[in-house]
Amino acid sequence: MLQFVINNWYLFVALAVILFLLATGPISQQMYGIRNANAAQAIQLLNRENGVVVDVCEPKEFSAGHVPNAINLPLSSLKDQLRNLEKHKNKPIIVSCRSGNRSLKAAVILRKHGFATVYNLAGGLQAWERDNLPLEK
Repeated sequence: MLQFVINNWYLFVALAVILFLLATGPISQQMYGIRNANAAQAIQLLNRENGVVVDVCEPKEFSAGHVPNAINLPLSSLKDQLRNLEKHKNKPIIVSCRSGNRSLKAAVILRKHGFATVYNLAGGLQAWERDNLPLEK
């Protein structure tokens, strides 16, 4: 076994890198206290707790369809536009994107900048659509 590892060290390095990349998202989510919210939970946050949806898609994607009343702040310029969210700092923020990957990165940024309660829309807009919920265009 040891000889196999020595002869194929590069495969084990690649495996370690892949495992690290896969673990980075959930670890940062746990570390910053970001919770996942499915579509039904997001609706409850919006209706009962006056939550706000922040869509981090690029404007072209956003115009193709988004959660109703969502605020579009693309991930690429989120840090520069945080002042647009200051009035919502103490409300639940539900961050969404197309699949849920970019929204997790954005949720970490929001938590780092003092937003109290941040949720990642689990499955993103694809899950929202799959549940036959309305889109705004």
